[in-house]
Amino acid sequence: MTAAIVISAEDNVATALEPIERGQTIQTGGATVTAAEAIPRGHKIALRAIAVGDRVIKYGSPIGTATHDIEPGAHVHTHNVASSRGRGDLAVTSAPEKRS
Repeated sequence: MTAAIVISAEDNVATALEPIERGQTIQTGGATVTAAEAIPRGHKIALRAIAVGDRVIKYGSPIGTATHDIEPGAHVHTHNVASSRGRGDLAVTSAPEKRS
């Protein structure tokens, strides 16, 4: 089975189709990378270096911006990416109205 999937040549991350162990080398989307840490199923692994401020691209679309430099093989998730998509797990709140 393929360990991770890449949809577009523009992608700088791959999505893990199964858990990837630290030190495991995967080949996908024309890239070969060694996991710098464990990558859970469904999470992303960096295929190449992504500098702070660069777009993270998955399935040919930008999904966020790197908040830290991300090395090839690193776990890419909310700890190092600011999402540009609605997450759905964050409640929208508004300030309570003041009554006079």
